[in-house]
Formats: sequence, C-alpha cells, structure tokens
Amino acid sequence: MNRHLSARSVAGIRLAALLLATASLAGCGILPKQETLALYRPEPTIAVDSAWPQADWQLQIARPYADTMHDSARILVRPQPGELQVYKGAAWTQPAPDLVLDTLLRAFADSGKLAGVARRGEGVSAQYQLLLDLRRFESDYSGGTTPGARIEIGARLVQNTSNRVVATRVFDVTVPAAGTDVVQVNRAFERALGDANMQLIGWVLAEGNRSVRER
Repeated sequence: MNRHLSARSVAGIRLAALLLATASLAGCGILPKQETLALYRPEPTIAVDSAWPQADWQLQIARPYADTMHDSARILVRPQPGELQVYKGAAWTQPAPDLVLDTLLRAFADSGKLAGVARRGEGVSAQYQLLLDLRRFESDYSGGTTPGARIEIGARLVQNTSNRVVATRVFDVTVPAAGTDVVQVNRAFERALGDANMQLIGWVLAEGNRSVRER
C-alpha cells in the first residue's frame, strides 16, 4: 500500500468525512429546519359608492410610510396593548405598505371617478398626490379572546404645483375576525382593507374637488 497519499486524496477523504458528519447531524435533527411559510393576500371587494363625485384631475399615490415592524411581510398580532408578535409560519405575499398601495390603486382605477391615477414616480403629470402613513396593520386582540383586523392610516392630500397640504385625516378601521385562525384573520383584513379604501376614495375625491373649486 502506498503510505504517501496525494494532496488530492487527502482533500477527498476530508470532504467525504464532512458530508458524512453533516448527514448524521441532519438525521439527528441538530441542524435547524427551514421554516415553511403559508402566504396570504387580502383581496378586498370595493363597491363604487353612488355618492362619490366625479373628478377631472389626476392623482399620484406614494408608497405608504411605515416603521420597521409594519414595513414587513410578517403578519403582526397584538395580544395585548404595548406588545407586538408575529404569526408563526404565516406571512403576507408582500410587505404591508405595498398591499395597501396596490389595493388602493386598483380601487381608484376601478371606480372610474378620476381622470387618472398612478404610483408616484411613474411619470404621470398629476395635480394632486396622496401621502400615507401606515400606523397599524395588525391582528389586535384588544383584551378579548378573538382578534380583529385593525388598519390605521394617516393621509395627506397635497396640491403638487404649490406643495400645499389641502386636507389631512386619519382612518382607523377594525373588523372582528370570525376566529383565531390565520385564514379567518386574513378574511377580516380583506373587509377592513375594503372599508379603509372606500373611506379614502370618498375623502380624496371630495377634498380634491373642493380644492379645485377654491383655487
């Protein structure tokens, strides 16, 4: 037998030993397993309100600002005041601010009430822009045994040529979930997001038209 192994042979032996050790650790459950996530996406239904006025101006909507916890795809739950956790094994399909922006853009477009609506930065010449602060997008127990989907949004409507804030308002919507399961929580978020979007649309149309009349 040749007692002088080549460097390549020694490296091969070491690699084989490492792979064997790794397989043994995985079989024993020592290595951490990758978390499997169930993805959820609220799909709110928007019914056009006959009281909404028609507008002949265009609107840009900026991506909502949110703090670090809320600018995330994890589904937040508030078991008690002052405490935030996340649902294990569940997440939104995209960060909460993007969910809000996408559904609001679609709702405005489907309403047919504006001359045009687009994301800020898409090159559309708009007379107004909507700035949003996403303050809450949480499953909130509020001291109870069943959570509610709570969405709180601060809104500012800005006239683009003057950069003047023409209206501000805070929208705070809570819809009780039918149970504690994440599927039921997601359904509550669909209704809450739909309610918040309808309130936002009616407010923006009314305040934008008021600003146009006063100019």
